[in-house]
Amino acid sequence: MEESGGFGGIITGMQTILFILVLLVLIWLGLNRLARHTGVRSQEVSLPLPGDDLIPEPDMIMDRAGVFAAPIQDVWPWVAQLGKSRGGWYCPAWLERFTHDTDLSGRRRIEPAFQNLAVGDFIPEYGPGKPVFKVIHRESPNTLVYLSARSPSANWTWPDPQKPFPADVFQFSWALILQEIDPVHCRFYIRFRAKGKPSRLTWLVFPLAGLVDYLTIVLMFAGLRERLAGKIT
Repeated sequence: MEESGGFGGIITGMQTILFILVLLVLIWLGLNRLARHTGVRSQEVSLPLPGDDLIPEPDMIMDRAGVFAAPIQDVWPWVAQLGKSRGGWYCPAWLERFTHDTDLSGRRRIEPAFQNLAVGDFIPEYGPGKPVFKVIHRESPNTLVYLSARSPSANWTWPDPQKPFPADVFQFSWALILQEIDPVHCRFYIRFRAKGKPSRLTWLVFPLAGLVDYLTIVLMFAGLRERLAGKIT
């Protein structure tokens, strides 16, 4: 009887370990999906968007989308001025109590001075060092595509275009697309495509980066909805 009980205990222990392993795999798969795309249908992530050709073989693609109760022409000015040292990063009011007077502090009004983006312009970007975005494509009032190339060995600046890019350069495209749903609703679709220096930790770094991206986009969407609704605190 003791042998039978001992064997049964081993079986129960193995079942528990197997259950934990399956649970961990399911959690990892769920988090990995959350890191890669939210608010979009599975078939959408394979559809081409402006800017896809800038990073033809990305290490990671992230697609986000949200619906806004406003026409495209009302949302576009906010999209056009989004960014560091411009309109800032739109966050909800409760969070901006802590980000006030920082680079993340988002403006709560349209600034005409930030509406004149042109293809070829460089604008400041968030991150370590002095990274920048380059405007690659602009089609008002629905499409804005940025490209960023930054080299860690050069204070994360844009590499010299007259020389081959350094091996450590990190490149990504950022496409901001407004899609009309009806005259008073639109969809804000964001696609991020990135390529960097291969690493043994890439399998971990990119999913973690995707989760950070998910959180920042959720906050930005919430802040943008407040601004569109005219909620100023």
